Amino acid sequence: MAPLVKVDPRGHGFPLAATEYLIYASAMQIITDIESLQRYIDGLSGQPYVAIDTEFLRENTYYPKLCLVQLAGPQDEGAIIDPLAKGLDQQPLFDLLADPAIVKVFHAARQDIEIFVNQTGTVPTPLFDTQVAAMVMGFGEQIAYDALVRKLAGQNIDKTSRFTDWSRRPLSEKQLSYALSDVTHLRTVYDRMLEELERSGRTGWVGGEMDTLADLSIYSVQPEDAWKRLKARTNKPRFLAVLRELAAWRELEAQRRDLPRNRVIRDEALLEIASDPPENRDKLAAVRSLNRKIAEGPFGNGLMDAVKTALDSPKDSWPRVERSEPPAPALLPVIELLKVLLKRKCAAHGVAQKLVCPGPDIEKLAADDNADIPALKGWRREVFGNDALRLKSGGLGLAIQGQEVVEITLDPPE
Repeated sequence: MAPLVKVDPRGHGFPLAATEYLIYASAMQIITDIESLQRYIDGLSGQPYVAIDTEFLRENTYYPKLCLVQLAGPQDEGAIIDPLAKGLDQQPLFDLLADPAIVKVFHAARQDIEIFVNQTGTVPTPLFDTQVAAMVMGFGEQIAYDALVRKLAGQNIDKTSRFTDWSRRPLSEKQLSYALSDVTHLRTVYDRMLEELERSGRTGWVGGEMDTLADLSIYSVQPEDAWKRLKARTNKPRFLAVLRELAAWRELEAQRRDLPRNRVIRDEALLEIASDPPENRDKLAAVRSLNRKIAEGPFGNGLMDAVKTALDSPKDSWPRVERSEPPAPALLPVIELLKVLLKRKCAAHGVAQKLVCPGPDIEKLAADDNADIPALKGWRREVFGNDALRLKSGGLGLAIQGQEVVEITLDPPE
C-alpha cells in the first residue's frame, strides 16, 4: 500500500508524519502545522468575512473537546484545521477571531463561541449568527442548518456523517468533505441573507441581536450561580443556601477533573442533600448514588464542607427566590388577545414571535404598559409594541373577516 500523502493546494505531496492520522484529499486543505495555518489566515486579510464551524465532543468532559475547525472565506475553497495535530499552535486562528475587520459567520453560534471563549477568554467579534438572522427574516424560531441551506443555497446536505466521532483518526474523505461543506454552504447562506436584509431594511434589527450574542457573560457559569440551573423543589432559603454551596462545589470539581457535572454527582443527589442536610457521614452515605466509601473519602469531605459552609453562613445571605404568581384571572383574556395580535404582526412582518415578545414578556406587558421588556423598545415596538398598547387602551380591535384576523381602528374610551 502506498504511503498516505498530504496534498497542499498546489498539488505537491509529501509523506505524512507518523503522528498525522487524517486521510487527505487533494480538493481539501487540511492544516496541521502553524506555517500552513498562518498562510491560510494571511490569505483572508482584507476579506469582509470568514465562515466558521467546529466539530467537537462533550459527552465525557466538562469542557468541549475541539476536534476540527472549518473555515471558508468569500472566494477560497476553505480549509480544515486539525487542533489535535501534535504541536499545532492555534495562535493565528485566535488572531483571526479577534480581527475587528473580518466578520465571523456562524450558524447557531453559542456552542462554537463557548469553545473559543474557553481557549481565549474573549468572544470572536464582530460576529454574525445565521440562525438568529433567520428569526428576523421569518424562517421560524430555530431553523435547522440543513433546512436553511436548502432554502437559501439550494443544496441538500448529506447528514450521514453527522454523528461522527470527530476525535478519531483517521477521518474518511467523506467525513472531512461533510465537515468542510458546512462552511462552504454557510457563506452562500450569509451572502443571500445580507442581500435580503439590505433589501428589507432589517440590517439594523440583526445588529442588535449580534451585540447580545457577543456578551461574554452568557458563555461562562460562575460557580456561585450554578444552583440556578437546577430545578429546585422549594424556594426555602435554607434549602437554597445548601444547594448553592453544593452546586458551586460540584462546578469547581467538574472543572478541575474535566468531567460532566452529572459524572461528578447527579442533580438528584444534590437536591436530596439540600432538602435534608446530613449531620454525619452515615446520613451522607444513605444518599442515592453515594455509599460509605465515597462518604468517608475526600469526595464526602467536599460535600460535608459545602453543607457546613451553607449552614454557618448568615441567614441574611441565603438566596431568596420569589415564586412567580400566575397572572390574575382578569388578565388572562388580555394575554390571549395580545398573543393573537403578536401572531398576526409577526406573520405580516415575517419575523419569529419568540424574537419579538416571548411568553413571559407577554404576561408582563398585559400587566404593565411600561414593562421593561424588549417588545416596547426599538424595532420590536414598531412591529408589535405600539399596537399592543393601542389594543390594551381600546384604540385597536381585532375581528374575523372570512378566515382571517384583521385589525380595526377604534375610538378609545374616554
